[in-house]
Amino acid sequence: MSIVDKVKEMLGQNVDKAKGAVDKAGDMIDEKTGGKYADKVDKAQEQAKKFVDEQRKDSNQPPA
Repeated sequence: MSIVDKVKEMLGQNVDKAKGAVDKAGDMIDEKTGGKYADKVDKAQEQAKKFVDEQRKDSNQPPA
């Protein structure tokens, strides 16, 4: 099993934690930049959450 496969498996098993980490990271970036890039950060957060959902689907895990 490759590193990528292991990461995908971990994401699939910890969807809520991964999405929470995405939110925290985005909030921290917004705080450090004074919200200057909030729209870009929000888009990145959405894409990251979609990626996490796709990994869950790929690993055949039930929805959280």
